[in-house]
Amino acid sequence: MSRLVVVSNRVAPVKGKATAGGLAVAVLAALRASGGLWFGWSGEVSQSPTTTPALFHVGRVTYALVDLSTEDYDEYYNGFANRCLWPLFHYRADLASFDRRFYAGHLRVNAMMARELAPLLEADDLVWVHDFHLISLGQELRRLGSRHRIGFFLHIPFPAAEVLTVLPSHREIVAALFAYDLVGFQTSDSLRAFHDYVVNEAGGTVGRDGFVRAFGRSVRAAAFPIGIDTRDFAAMATSPGAQRHQQRLAASLAGRDMIIGVDRLDYTKGLVERMLAFERLLERFPGVRGRVSMMQIAPPSRSEVPEYIDIRRQLETTAGHINGRFAEFDWVPLRYLNKAFSRRALSGLFRSSRIGLVTPFRDGMNLVAKEFVAAQNPEDPGVLVLSRFAGAAHELTEGLIVNPFDTDGVAEALARGLEMPRAERKARWRPMMKHLLANDVDAWRARFLEALEAARRVA
Repeated sequence: MSRLVVVSNRVAPVKGKATAGGLAVAVLAALRASGGLWFGWSGEVSQSPTTTPALFHVGRVTYALVDLSTEDYDEYYNGFANRCLWPLFHYRADLASFDRRFYAGHLRVNAMMARELAPLLEADDLVWVHDFHLISLGQELRRLGSRHRIGFFLHIPFPAAEVLTVLPSHREIVAALFAYDLVGFQTSDSLRAFHDYVVNEAGGTVGRDGFVRAFGRSVRAAAFPIGIDTRDFAAMATSPGAQRHQQRLAASLAGRDMIIGVDRLDYTKGLVERMLAFERLLERFPGVRGRVSMMQIAPPSRSEVPEYIDIRRQLETTAGHINGRFAEFDWVPLRYLNKAFSRRALSGLFRSSRIGLVTPFRDGMNLVAKEFVAAQNPEDPGVLVLSRFAGAAHELTEGLIVNPFDTDGVAEALARGLEMPRAERKARWRPMMKHLLANDVDAWRARFLEALEAARRVA
């Protein structure tokens, strides 16, 4: 059996408990199941970074970590990844910066990582590259002579061609994807956008066999919606640790219902608009005042990027405005927590909440929506209110699907969720949970790697 080699920008903590979700949790679950090598950035920035990867062994997983120089961090990570590709791929071209130094940094770090990874590879390895930071890594490995089967999975949305072509290096970025044997997307929407670019911008073709041909090469492209470790998360929600958080929350609520949102502090998540929708709920449905509180957990991220500093200020101002307007001496309507919680704690908070409010403006998948569903009590489940622009909306169709730009529509969905009878809540929850059990992170890993095993690079 081939060894699995995972490559990502950041590597999940080697020691301690991770608080993050998304890529880190999903990839770590996949790698622990099969064993193998995880290669990526250590998170360390140095004027004189080490020239060889630091190796650690934990269970069946070998970690290989490289440092970045200050210049690489500024141009590759803060620059091209976070100030260029991230906003653009989330349809925020107005926030994107197209400094040519950023793209040069992207190419330089991808080439460096390829050079450091190549000596660690064994002949029959399957190489699985993750996310937008490392789009060009496969191309750099090929330049070094790699003939491995290499797959790439994009965790964020792939934008429509009209948006992508705003990027000066759009042609080079898409061409780099054709160095892989398999390219995976979260949803059929992203796959369709990729196909549209290939046909109408690159002059390529899309075959019925799943192969896409352009730039003189072929690659298989398909959608592989990512899952969570459903059974594990459901069990976690009933663990003693989770129950302690539930008890603390219940005591503070004093019988009131809870609406919960959990997101990284990011302008793509629609956090300010979410708070405004909660304010609209209190305006239009005065009967809920004093009966419900909203908790928004938003751990800080990318704190050096100006746009993230601005969104934090907006959230603090909006939360203060809503509480100043509606709070009573014995009730605070909005709890805004700018800190991280463990996944165990979150599972308990999810299980105790009447509504999970997940309303990003654009999201590749959004695993919080899936975790909220998995954490519910089967006999008294909460209601998922979910943005139509999250990839999860393609799967969790029994949730209340909303347009996050429609403040009144979100407020109405919240009011409906608060009044929804238990029988309807159970009827909506059961098929979503059934889907999550059948399409968990193990199924996602197996489907992608099976397709990569079968893929053959066509020059």
